[in-house]
Amino acid sequence: MTEGYDFLIIGGGSAGCVLAARLSEDPAARVLLLEAGGRDRHPFYHLPAGFAKMTKGIGSWGWQTVPQRHMKGMVIRYTQARVIGGGSSINAQIYTRGNAQDYDEWRQLGCPGWSYEDILPYFRKAEDNDTHDNRYHGKGGPLGVSQPRAPLPICEAWFKAAAEMGIPRNMDMTGEKQDGVGYYQLTQRNYRRSSTSIAYLGPARGRANLTVRTGAQVLRIVVEKGRALGVETPEGVIRAGQMILSSGAIGSPRLLQLSGIGPADHLRSLGIPVVLDQPGVGSNLQDHLDLFVIAECTGPHTYDRFAKPHLSALAGLQYLLTRKGPVASSLFETGGFWYADPDARSPDIQFHLGLGSGIEAGVAAMPQGGVTLNSAYLRPRSRGTVRLASADPKAAPLIDPNYWEDPHDREMSIRGLKLAQDMMRQSALKPYVLAERLPGPDVRSDQDYFDYACTHSKTDHHPAGTCRMGSDPEAVVDPQLRFNGIENLRVVDASIMPRVVSSNTNAATIMLAEKAADMIRERAPA
Repeated sequence: MTEGYDFLIIGGGSAGCVLAARLSEDPAARVLLLEAGGRDRHPFYHLPAGFAKMTKGIGSWGWQTVPQRHMKGMVIRYTQARVIGGGSSINAQIYTRGNAQDYDEWRQLGCPGWSYEDILPYFRKAEDNDTHDNRYHGKGGPLGVSQPRAPLPICEAWFKAAAEMGIPRNMDMTGEKQDGVGYYQLTQRNYRRSSTSIAYLGPARGRANLTVRTGAQVLRIVVEKGRALGVETPEGVIRAGQMILSSGAIGSPRLLQLSGIGPADHLRSLGIPVVLDQPGVGSNLQDHLDLFVIAECTGPHTYDRFAKPHLSALAGLQYLLTRKGPVASSLFETGGFWYADPDARSPDIQFHLGLGSGIEAGVAAMPQGGVTLNSAYLRPRSRGTVRLASADPKAAPLIDPNYWEDPHDREMSIRGLKLAQDMMRQSALKPYVLAERLPGPDVRSDQDYFDYACTHSKTDHHPAGTCRMGSDPEAVVDPQLRFNGIENLRVVDASIMPRVVSSNTNAATIMLAEKAADMIRERAPA
């Protein structure tokens, strides 16, 4: 099954779909996109509220972390997308970019061309924003970016509660300032999810020079004499002029290691022939750990009541007729950024107000209805790894975010949780909140909070950094995203981030794919 393509993209996620669409704009370029997951045909992939089903298994590999040694051996479900569009097809559609200083730090860490001013045009290029058109935002791009359709009165009460604590309202948290609370803009268009599969790949699918294959597992990247030539699949080898790995912060280092590219001792221990000893592959894993407050409500103030089958059916009918109601909600469209450390250079805590309880897997539901407030420390110092459990391509990887290895992360995370508790206790929310159920009044001491977190916490689904970009010899890719030590191979996804951005990662991943497409076309061959 040897075929010739100019570009072969491994992974049809948030980055891969962008690359396939942009590179195939040149009719002379033959582009192949391979995605191990399936098509996004199920309606849950397109309905905003479908997110509630995603962390519970739909469109996911079903992976989990190894026991977290700094959190009493806790094992955390680790949702990674297994569907065309990747994370953009299963996430909560929250459009945040991080802080401008995140990208300026990338430049300072040896990544010229990646400062905030360098990357801002690519955020604007991607956007079709229904509200803003200014220095920070664009219209007419592929990606729908919209205001929420279905907020509830409890959201406005939460803004008032934040104001009681001195936290201001922010009408655009991806604009001039990140500080404050407000409604997140969402990756939606016409009140449907705007994944990269829909927004980018959809309009490009009719091109004769673009081939998209779903259900296409790649077993390894074929490298000969230091040059990537193609990929091995169960059906045979596919060759290409340029190889682009876009399988995500877990999937990309996993495939590299299966291909013999990674820490040599680890590969030898599994009987994998070493193609290139690159210790940085699968190292430097960073993620945001999420701690949460769940309160019981005084009445039907959130969308929990629609969990009952007959009301769920009514909600579906309401959405079909009006594009309003709970189905039009991502359920986490309200939130903001503030400080656990008052001396931090920019907000270091992110909040997501969940319009219900038990929305995500492993999170408790309130029998009478509730509201959830998630908090996450944004700039963790702890670093983890992605390694192989065996040489079997079907085996789940060993995912170790190594949460709270650095005690600073634990301190800041618990400060963020306490901030969330304080917000939920403000007078503006008293008409809506009956009582805090988790952590609850019995959690008081530092040890209590630690014990609570080791039972009630989850990933914020923001892994990054496992194929770090840099100018130093230890970096996995250079600032043009070319793989150090192997010709003809680039990595383009969240794995290349030197440091995880101070927010959700999907918008940043789309941005870097937009920038990478320009670099590839201007500098080809790699």
